[in-house]
Amino acid sequence: MSDDLNPDFEVPVGLFQDLAGLKAAVTSLTAQVQALTEAAGEDAGEALADDGTEAVEEPEDEWQYPPFILLLDSPQYDAELRALIEWVEGVLVPGYLAEPSSDARWCPEWFEHPVAVARLHACWLAWQELTDPATCGYTGPSVWHRDHLDPCLRELRSSTGPFAGCTKGEHQIGHRMPGLVPSAWRQPEE
Repeated sequence: MSDDLNPDFEVPVGLFQDLAGLKAAVTSLTAQVQALTEAAGEDAGEALADDGTEAVEEPEDEWQYPPFILLLDSPQYDAELRALIEWVEGVLVPGYLAEPSSDARWCPEWFEHPVAVARLHACWLAWQELTDPATCGYTGPSVWHRDHLDPCLRELRSSTGPFAGCTKGEHQIGHRMPGLVPSAWRQPEE
């Protein structure tokens, strides 16, 4: 029975060397993580350079993610809005919007509604990323429809959405803005 608990087999010597190498690598990585954690206030690149490893510098011309449109000032806002209008009027409206109704509203002056601009810009950013097979594979368009387009249109076109005050012949921009700030939001006057 004791022979069953201690089987007779040889362990290759190389296995012990591999384990020693792995242990050394784990120890080194643990030290690097600890150094980075301790230097949380410092730049990570500086902490790595202090460790004796070479810091990797990012190229200056690296592509930047586009900023959210509501965070932009003119003229960047104007340029981004023109590009968004081109996408909405050229892709979204002809391809996805049916005739507006009381259950599915749409304002032809949607670009004057900040909430609509924000939602459509977010949807457009997702479309740019998820329709490129190089970055998201072939399921990206399906994900875009399910996770971005459908919820966006549901919110925009609902009877309580940003176009709630707009009808076929009338555009109303200020209908969602409260006239008075509730008293709980006001600062007490001294």
